[in-house]
Amino acid sequence: MSVLVYTENWDGKFKKLSFELISYAKQIAEQSGTTVTAISIGNVDDSELKKLGNYGATKVLSVNDERLNVLINKAYASIIAQAAEKEGSQLLIFAHNFTGKALAPRLSVKLKAGIASGVNAVPSSFDPFTVSKKVFTGKAFANVVIKSEKKILTLFQNSVEINESSGDAAIETFVPALDDADFATKVLDINKVTGKILLSDADVVVSGGRGMKNGDNWAPLEELATELGAALACSRPVSDEGWRPHEEHVGQTGKIIAPNLYFAMGISGAIQHLGGVSSSKCIVAINTDKDAPIFETADYGIVGDVQKVLPELIAAIKEMKAS
Repeated sequence: MSVLVYTENWDGKFKKLSFELISYAKQIAEQSGTTVTAISIGNVDDSELKKLGNYGATKVLSVNDERLNVLINKAYASIIAQAAEKEGSQLLIFAHNFTGKALAPRLSVKLKAGIASGVNAVPSSFDPFTVSKKVFTGKAFANVVIKSEKKILTLFQNSVEINESSGDAAIETFVPALDDADFATKVLDINKVTGKILLSDADVVVSGGRGMKNGDNWAPLEELATELGAALACSRPVSDEGWRPHEEHVGQTGKIIAPNLYFAMGISGAIQHLGGVSSSKCIVAINTDKDAPIFETADYGIVGDVQKVLPELIAAIKEMKAS
């Protein structure tokens, strides 16, 4: 009756997100008197799989098939459903990212399981099963009650603390029953962003809006991001204008992120943008308009011209790092 967690790997390595999922599942398992089983799909070394034990997994089901080195939703959903049946799992946990949002609904239908997406805390009650999530672009919380026997949660990134210990996980090879129908979708090409920090992994994000005037003014933002080890992002108008690539667009219609620190440079704070960044733990905003909506959400704000403030901010950070 263990809690089953899908732990995504990136080229055979786990990232912070996977460890957060295991830590979250462990809290639930301790409260409900059960254990945590992780399932890993793809080519991952045992040494890497063992790391999951340090965050609370007692067992890791390893599925290794060359056909599964890329995400094929139907095949992955079939595998996870079989793993849930094998483990007798009544609760399945995924990340609230593109992969989790693709797999969780499929599993919900396949397992006849109730689903709560984008949750941000452990259940406040197990009878009835109640868990919270942010709604109205982060302005309120909703308590979601799931009444089905089987339940699926997708966890919003950066919602819980990662707790590392000295646990040990038993690694078990899992061979699911798959047929050609599971691989009806063929992945012909994969294009990966390389050479920069990904928005989904970043603890710090530096983002620019129309207040940057044009794409030629991005050098200071890039310098700030380099100094802070941060990822670069932008608002939708910036990507629509072609100043920055679309993969950097954050907001309701782009990537939804929750870094520890988010810099909003020359961004007014339209509700669509705030819907994608409001879960950031700390927001710092710079804008010439003191009435800009971004200041209602920001933890710290500077009313000023971003073109003038940025060089001073970069100089101050360099001075601090040198001291």
